[in-house]
Amino acid sequence: MLKGIDPIVSPELLKIMAEMGHGDELILADAHFPGATFCPKNVLRGDGLEIPDLLRGILPLFELDSYADPLLMMAAVEGDALDPQVEADYMAAVHAVVPEAAPPVRIDRFAFYDRAEKAFACVITGTTAKYGNIILKKGVTPLASSE
Repeated sequence: MLKGIDPIVSPELLKIMAEMGHGDELILADAHFPGATFCPKNVLRGDGLEIPDLLRGILPLFELDSYADPLLMMAAVEGDALDPQVEADYMAAVHAVVPEAAPPVRIDRFAFYDRAEKAFACVITGTTAKYGNIILKKGVTPLASSE
């Protein structure tokens, strides 16, 4: 374990986040997401972990992009309905660390899959919420103050 890093962030996830560059995307996927199919680069298993908990562990270490939409979620397929509590729970976790964060942009299911194919990594979690996937776009990490 490392001091100041939430133990929910595994060594593998920490390494992947450190390797990511500006504009790279990290998917926190629900348990139903076909990660092995759509995320060929790096798939991590986070079985038993819930996405809001991961968000609280990741975001103190991960700068969200300020030039493009930093949070994306899948839109409901025609005829389906979103559970507003899913986004509310995610945004409560996000706002605990990044109070000024805007709500996620919703994109079509197939557009989400296209993004997944290009994503740097995907963490398959234990979250079972329908449409529970979220993409985090990495920003530029600010330099530490020299004071």
